[in-house]
Order: sequence, then structure tokens, then C-alpha cells
Amino acid sequence: NTGKTYATYALYGFLSSGRYMSSMQKIQVKDDNCIDNLTQKGSGDISIEKYFEKIDSILKNVCGNYTKSLSRIFASSPDKFTDTKFNISINKKNFSLPNKFKQNFRLGESIRLSVSKDENDTTPRASLVQEDNEDDENEISQGLIKRIVYDIVVRTLFDSVFPKPFIASVERTGAAIFRKELDFARNRLLEKMKTEEKIDPMELLYSAHEDYPLPVTHNVDFTRDVEGINKKSSFLATDHPDVLDDFSNIIGGKYKIGKNQGVSYQPRGKSIRLNMGESSSSVRSMLNVGFYLRHVAQRGDLLMIDEPELNLHPENQRRIARLFARLVNLGIKVFITTHSDYIIKELNALIMLKQNKPYLNEIKQEYEFKDEELLSSKKIKVYIAKENLVKLEGNQRRTRCQTLVPANITQEQGIEVPSFDETINRMNEIEEAILWGE
Repeated sequence: NTGKTYATYALYGFLSSGRYMSSMQKIQVKDDNCIDNLTQKGSGDISIEKYFEKIDSILKNVCGNYTKSLSRIFASSPDKFTDTKFNISINKKNFSLPNKFKQNFRLGESIRLSVSKDENDTTPRASLVQEDNEDDENEISQGLIKRIVYDIVVRTLFDSVFPKPFIASVERTGAAIFRKELDFARNRLLEKMKTEEKIDPMELLYSAHEDYPLPVTHNVDFTRDVEGINKKSSFLATDHPDVLDDFSNIIGGKYKIGKNQGVSYQPRGKSIRLNMGESSSSVRSMLNVGFYLRHVAQRGDLLMIDEPELNLHPENQRRIARLFARLVNLGIKVFITTHSDYIIKELNALIMLKQNKPYLNEIKQEYEFKDEELLSSKKIKVYIAKENLVKLEGNQRRTRCQTLVPANITQEQGIEVPSFDETINRMNEIEEAILWGE
């Protein structure tokens, strides 16, 4: 109850939906020449510098709009977020356009808008293609074209800074076991949409999940679609299959998709297959993570796991810490909340072992640490959720409230987590008093 999950859900909600709110902004960039050229000549260059100059105002408005949507992110009452603010500040130096990109939009039946940039281009280029279609008499307004071009450019700028998130919430175990029931519920909604003429389909579909926070909803949707996700391959499956082997060691087997049989789990060295209801809680809790790693993961992603130690044996908590370190070194950002001293201590070992000291090589060899698992202290941040004195905006004095306090991290001694250390020391004192009190 210190707010870790709230902070996690708020960040995930912004990264998954906030960056796509640019079309809602009132910030206007005067780029009429591009729009005029689009409508009159069919193409035009976009003055990206004008958009970049407004990026602070754009980001401020995006955060403002996201703040208004927090009650939906948390599936809660808007009254609970009356005094809430969500703000992000970022260094402009981190914004950059990708070397190349292309996005297409279909406007009506016969008009296609394309915004693209090639490696040799210094600025993006927009083109408007009018296809021959006698049945399409609708004209697209300059305002709509301008809004779409603006939206694409801002999204592209944000995508260079904000990673694509994937989350495994603490409710992931239930989503794995009840996936068939969730499909049944969705099918009933679709039937209702077909039979009732005056119903708003978007409102109905949203109402199906309005009782669940957004991360839980996305977990449900991902779990329900694993058969389709199974057809894709991540860069890990293509280039680093040994990472997937490490994951298989954690769950003690592999997930399988059978024809007309859905998801099953096959323990290592056995031919038997178990459905999710027959499988252990640890197998169910890691289902979404397993499919993400094998079929979805790409460099630059942000993998968020709320309490990865959920249902895991202490040895497997150590293994998953090593897996996270490998993912970080391969370019996937990892965000976790945890109560696990095993995970923290294993991360400590991975940090401290990455030093140029000869005797450490013997330790790595004896305890089977791999060089690709070792972590630079500069690649990790730890925050302790606790009550602390904070000077809030507009206040002269500090107020005691829940906040996040950075932990000290060094290459020599790893992560300093006083709350864990104090509890463990207290338990050791009690045990020693019982054993040696006489």
C-alpha cells in the first residue's frame, strides 16, 4: 500500500495511450504552405522545425489531457482524481526523427494521405493521392488534412523518446486461466451488437472492460489473442534463442499452441500437455511474459512487470533477475515493482561482478554467471516507495506523503535498500536470540 502499482499503472497508461493524444491538442503550428501544396499540387515538405519548437507546449497539453483520463485508466471515480496532476519533462536533446519512416492514411474511398521520410531526406514529406473513383464525391477539408499531418509528425517525435510498453499486471494469473470465459463474454457482446439496432458499439465494447484498470484490460486482450500472436517472431526468437531457453528454465517447460486446443504447457522432458487450469500458478503467471518474449519483443521496448516474483520459487526469482539483466543488455528496458529480496540481491551480484578484479572470474565460473548477464550500475535505477517529507507545489513547508525515494547504487556494493535490510536484520536478531539467548 505504498503506491507502487499506482505509479506503474499511471506510467503505463501514458506510454500506451498518452502519446497518441496529439490530435486532441490545441497547439497549432503554422505550416499552411505544406497544406496548400498538398491540396493543390498533391505533395509538400513539412517544416519539422516548427513542430519541434512547440514540443514543450505539445507535451504539456498531452499530459493535461492524460490527467483528465486517469479515472478511466484506473477504472475509478473521477472524484478521486480531482487534485491529480500527471506531468513529464524531458530533455529536448533526446528528441530525434528516425532515419526513415512511412505512414499511410485512407481518407474516404479514393484519397490516400502518406507522410514519409527516407534516409537521404532532411525533412519529412507529405503526399496526397486522389484515386479515380466516380462514386466518391466527398472532398477532404484542409483542416482534417492538417490535423492528420500534425498528428503523424508529433507521434513520430514522441516515438523517438517514449518506448512502446508491454505490461504484465498482478492479475495476469487469473487472465491466463479464465481466457475461455473472457472469449465467451466478448462473443455475447458481439451478438448483442447485432441484435440491438440503437446500441452504440464503441460504448458497449468499452463498458465490457470499464471495471478493470487499463493494464488489466490489455492483459486480458493479449491473453485472449495468443493464438494470433503465436504467428509472429520477436528479435529474441530470431537472434537470441538462448534467452528463450533461460525463460524455459524458469517455468520448467514450454508453452504450446495446439490446433483447436488453445494454449497448453509441456513440462521439460515429458510428452504430457497440461491446460492452464491444470498447470501451476507460476506457469500461469508467466504466460503473457513468455509470449511477449518469443513473439512480440523488439529492441527499445519497455517491459513492465508488477511483482515478477509472483508464485515463483526463490531460485526462479534469482533466475528471472538474470533474465532481466540480459534483456537490458540487449536493448529492452525493464520496469518492475517488487517485494523480493532475492531479486534485489541477485541484481546486486550482477552489478558487483561487473568489475575488473581477477578473483571475480573464479566466482563467475563457480556460480555459473554469464558475462552477458552482468550489469553496469549506470543501467539501473531503484526507487523505494515510502512515506517521506516532500515539498509540494505551492507549499512553503514540506508535507509527509507517499513518494519514491532513489536508492544508492554503486558498482562496488550494488543497491542499498534499507527497508529490506532492516527487516532481514531484525529476523536474524530474533533467530539468534532464540538459539543463543541462554
